[in-house]
Amino acid sequence: MPASSPLHLNLWKKQLGEVPDSVWQQTEIETLVLADNELTQVSGEISRLTKLRMLDLGHNKLSQVPEEIGDLPNLTDFLYLHDNNLSSLPDSFARLTRLRYLNLSENAFQVLPDCVSGMSRLQELRISDNSLESLPISIERLSHLRELHLRNNNLSTLPDSINLLHELRQIDLRGNPLTDLPPAIASLPRLEKLDLRWSRR
Repeated sequence: MPASSPLHLNLWKKQLGEVPDSVWQQTEIETLVLADNELTQVSGEISRLTKLRMLDLGHNKLSQVPEEIGDLPNLTDFLYLHDNNLSSLPDSFARLTRLRYLNLSENAFQVLPDCVSGMSRLQELRISDNSLESLPISIERLSHLRELHLRNNNLSTLPDSINLLHELRQIDLRGNPLTDLPPAIASLPRLEKLDLRWSRR
């Protein structure tokens, strides 16, 4: 976790109920850490932080996030939204076409938000510990995906289109009620680890 500096603002575990307005004045920062606070909302003023490369909003009480995050042109490295109360994401997130890492674990998603399929450069997607019952066919658009973490959801199968994710190295399906998997999943050319432990049948 980066310490605060001219390019990195670290407000981890500060018991914040809201983001101080002064944060939105720090227009040069590339990393903003607001994890482990008591945030229930984030202002659309975040759109002023156009140089952000990494944003950490994990471990808060967010039930929604501002659509303006989708307009951050340099948000490429990490977006942490885990351990909140999210069940959807703004459609604008589909414009995060250069984002490489997205963590949506420990939320309330029942479906994978459509906008995620627009994140065409995504290399790692974490959406464990939610209530997913299926994945959309459109997941095939994540052609750069290397790691897919789906632990502890309600998945009984995966779409055949997952076989088009030729860069996949790891798939974590632990703790799902799996009844069927696409046969070709074992033929993914770069797959190194398929974890099916604790699958509930």
